[in-house]
Amino acid sequence: MVNYDLKSLLEELREKRPLVHNITNYVVMNFTANTLLAMGASPVMAHAVDEVEEMVSLAEALVINIGTLSKQWIESMFTAGKRANEIGLPVILDPVGSGATSFRTETFRSLVKELTLSVVRGNASEILSIGSDYVRTRGVETVHGAEEALETARTAAKEIDSVAAITGPVDLVTDGARVIRCYNGHPLLGYVTGTGCAATAVIAAFNSITSDSLEAAAAGLAFFGLAGEIAGARTNSPGSFLVALLDALYQITPEEFQEKARLEEG
Repeated sequence: MVNYDLKSLLEELREKRPLVHNITNYVVMNFTANTLLAMGASPVMAHAVDEVEEMVSLAEALVINIGTLSKQWIESMFTAGKRANEIGLPVILDPVGSGATSFRTETFRSLVKELTLSVVRGNASEILSIGSDYVRTRGVETVHGAEEALETARTAAKEIDSVAAITGPVDLVTDGARVIRCYNGHPLLGYVTGTGCAATAVIAAFNSITSDSLEAAAAGLAFFGLAGEIAGARTNSPGSFLVALLDALYQITPEEFQEKARLEEG
């Protein structure tokens, strides 16, 4: 097991209610905002290039999500990301659908190249697309297993000095040297759109509390996965699961988080 003080981490997050600035996609804006609110953080969604520098200066973390790209949004992502780098905020990147089209893939690679990132969170195919033109996703869904992407993630994490988090039936988190596996989760998470994007925002919230991005990524995935387990025990259908998931994010106690997070190193 991994010896993280998850209880204190969640207590501090709920006390401070960190502001997480999201430049995210149309599909998940509402769900991501509700996820952050339910867990105890504060969301803001701002993507206009005219205001992102000012907005990110008020925040404690920045999420960049490429799920619904446009040239204007890409400009905003770079503008906000560079400002976040200047003031030392963690930047968490979600390369939604990278590998499906050249537009998404090249945007992902450019963001990785030009910004200092704390965490890159994606499914296996998205993470693999950082280094191979032969990797293809199925829309925004993965066609690879997490273990297939592990070595690519380790190499990428070393090269860009970032943490790579790969979500799947078992989540993998690596800084290039250490590898942490998260066993929390539930199959119904795959039947509600935006759960991966929401998990990225949860990671950002924890990364605003701890400067250890490996810890933040592991904690975020364990917390969101545990909420999925609790929700899955209450219902067996996607619609009611979504409501139960938000309830669980709100109801998980720090003590419960510490006790039920299933994180293993190696």
